[in-house]
Amino acid sequence: MKITAALSSTLMLACVKELDGAIPVGEVIFFRSLLALVPLLIWLRLQGSVLDGIRTRNIRGHFVRGLAGTGGLYFSYLSLLYISLTDATAINYAAPLFTVLLAALFLREKVRHHRWVAVFTGFSGILVMFSGHLTLTRQATFSLSASAGILLALMAAFCTACALVQIRFLNGKEKPGAIAFWFAITTALTSLVTLPGGWKVPHGNQLALLVGCGLLGGITQILMTLSLRYAEASLLAPFDYTTLIWSVAVGYLLLGNLPTSTTVMGAILVVAGGLYSVLYERYRFRKARVVNASR
Repeated sequence: MKITAALSSTLMLACVKELDGAIPVGEVIFFRSLLALVPLLIWLRLQGSVLDGIRTRNIRGHFVRGLAGTGGLYFSYLSLLYISLTDATAINYAAPLFTVLLAALFLREKVRHHRWVAVFTGFSGILVMFSGHLTLTRQATFSLSASAGILLALMAAFCTACALVQIRFLNGKEKPGAIAFWFAITTALTSLVTLPGGWKVPHGNQLALLVGCGLLGGITQILMTLSLRYAEASLLAPFDYTTLIWSVAVGYLLLGNLPTSTTVMGAILVVAGGLYSVLYERYRFRKARVVNASR
């Protein structure tokens, strides 16, 4: 389920990439959020009562999480106008690295050395990806469009990290269905702010891509939620990185492009940093559990 969720998420981004800016980003997010409710509400109905699934006592918490998530969607979709699907996917892996920094600053969590190693390794990978867009002449210059795309992707990762920190407050207090539902509602409503900027009436292929983006977004949330029923989050975390494999495959088969060598090298460093942190945390958790069991 986790791997299928990664594929679904990648296909959703491929729909956005294929639109290539033909539809305003705010309108894309509106369709993505509104149509994601269709599979989500069907799933909640199959689970029992829809109202019980979305009931909440913390609208403010959902609103804060929704705003951070909305920023992540905006910056992520904008970055796809300038960089490849694989680049954007790899840079998004910086979100857990930003989460470490935010947790240290705002949650006062003690950050162990292995996490700092992961952060350093991950951001080194992003610098490598930056270097791939550097033109080596007498005066080294960056491709402005690619640099803008990378910076937008980093901002998307930062917003995603803020959303992850907020979800830590909501988890255990709110049902997963409620978190997903109110996130979709918040992003749909906030995207309406861009309506005066001029939305377009989608036609043919554009409408199909918008519908696909929304339905795939809802399916992704359902699969991620269900996967956590059958396995621990620490076990599932490394499978997030299968999105990189899917992005290369989808980029080649559907979009007709392959990642550059610097993208591959940078992505490997980012993934290595994330995996090192996840696997080390899992090792520490198992060790602590064995020690407690022996007492």
